[in-house]
Formats: sequence, C-alpha cells, structure tokens
Amino acid sequence: MSDTHQGGAVATSAPPSVDEGLAPAALAAKYGLSVSGARPGLFEYVRELWSRRHFILAFSSAKLTAQYSQAKLGQVWQVATPLLNALVYYLIFGLILGAGQGMTKEVYIPFLVTGIFVFTFTQSSVMAGVRAISGNLGLVRALHFPRATLPISFSLQQLQQLLFSMIVLVAVAIAFGSYPSFRWLLVIPALLLQFVFNVGLAMIVARMGSKTPDLAQLMPFVMRTWMYASGVMFSIPVMLSDKPAWIADILMYNPAAVYMDLIRFALIDGYSAQNLPDHVWMTALGWALVFGIGGFVYFWKAEERYGRG
Repeated sequence: MSDTHQGGAVATSAPPSVDEGLAPAALAAKYGLSVSGARPGLFEYVRELWSRRHFILAFSSAKLTAQYSQAKLGQVWQVATPLLNALVYYLIFGLILGAGQGMTKEVYIPFLVTGIFVFTFTQSSVMAGVRAISGNLGLVRALHFPRATLPISFSLQQLQQLLFSMIVLVAVAIAFGSYPSFRWLLVIPALLLQFVFNVGLAMIVARMGSKTPDLAQLMPFVMRTWMYASGVMFSIPVMLSDKPAWIADILMYNPAAVYMDLIRFALIDGYSAQNLPDHVWMTALGWALVFGIGGFVYFWKAEERYGRG
C-alpha cells in the first residue's frame, strides 16, 4: 500500500490482487467453482434420469389424472375422445367417401379404430413434447433436474392413455370377428418400439419448441398432414394403386404407418401380412433407434440452455 501527500490530501492505493489477470475459467478452477446448471456427460445424464424414474412415473400419472379433472365424465374421456374421432372418420371416409376399398366392414371398422388410436398416441406425444419446456418454465427455472424427464413423462402419459383405450380397441376387434390369438402378443413389442420412437420425437420438438414457442401453433397442421399421409383412414396400396409405386412405398415406410400396420396385423384377423411392407419389423426397430437415440442426444446437447433467455 502506498500513500501520496499533495495539498494535505491522502490517496491510498491497494496492492494488485493475486487473482489479477486470471482468465474466468482459471479463476473458477482455482476456487473450485462450477457452472450452475452445466450439462453433465451423456452417461452421467442417463444415470440421473434413471435415479428419477419414480418421479417420471408419478408425474405422468398425475398429469393424466388432472387432464380431465374438470370434466363430469372424468377419465371416461380418455377412451371416448378417440372413439368419437373414429366414429366421425367412419361416417365421412367410410360411408360417404368409400375409403374402405378392398376391405369388408368387419375389417375396415377395426382397421379405422386401430389407426385412430395408434396415431393419436404419436400425435399427442408430439403435441405435449413441443410444450414440454416452454410450457413448464416455472418448474425448469426453479428446480435442478434432468430436463429430459419432462418429454419422457408426457410420452409416458400418452402411453398410459393408449393402454386405457386398448380396452375399447380389443372390444371393437372382437365385436367384428377378430378373436384373441397368439398373434395379439405382437402388440407388445410394436407398442414398445412406437413408445421409444415417440419419446425421441418428443425430445426433438421439445428442444425446438423451447426456443420457438410458435412451433406449438404450427404443429397441429403438421400432424394433420402426417395423419392423412399415413393411411389412418384408408389402405395406402389400394388407394394409390394407379400412382407410381414409389409414392406408396414412401408412405408405407413412414414410421406412423409402420406402427399402425403392425398393430392392425396383430389384432385384425382379416388384415394379412400382404398388407405390410417388406422387412416391417426391421423398419420399426430402425425408426425407434434412430429417433430414440438421436432425439435423446439432440435434446441433451442443449440441456444447460433450457429455461434461459
């Protein structure tokens, strides 16, 4: 410390700090500081997610219960909503437009109901995923937890809702002459693969929606276009029989169509393997792995940016 006397005034200067000139990273390392909310390594992130598996399950169940808590019929709407959609589509596409070409009524009605229920599973997962971060900013900013728990929880919520709907789907299949058999067990791996695909896709749109909230307004139009292109209401090969074969191939190999057709094949006796594209199980597995792993990594890379800005 030095003193300077001039005109009776005293000026005091402190000695230079030992930290002067250190870069921020070096200064943080010296005092053992770390970035708040820094992204952990990929395997550490997976471990953190696994440790919160009970929260993911409880959160998804609570959201499912609260979804219809204000409605008088409550959880009945979990089944009634897709069933009413199927009824409307049957009236328009089945009776008026004749979209069930090449199928008897005993096949077309379970075909349509299965398509509606299964596509709704993916559609709802995407619509919930796109708002997973932007719609829960209070939770994201208040607590430190792996943000991937949110899109996973919302996709699990939609899976639980589909399982409730499967009761009606099974009843419709039996009512139109498709009785339980060992082939029905194929529903389990098909739904598991679709769930993995849905989670990955939900994570992709969750990251995109966290920076672009307007994406939630655009997504219904995207999902509606996808629904019409996936053969929910009609058989793709039959309806496109007069078009170039590559158009039907593209539509049949899109993931929504693949998972719908696998479950239709499992549940409907009159829906034979000839209606499925070649190597359909490998295709279903491929879509699940590409989107499941790719979506997870894509979401994880932006972990430390969620809820900021």
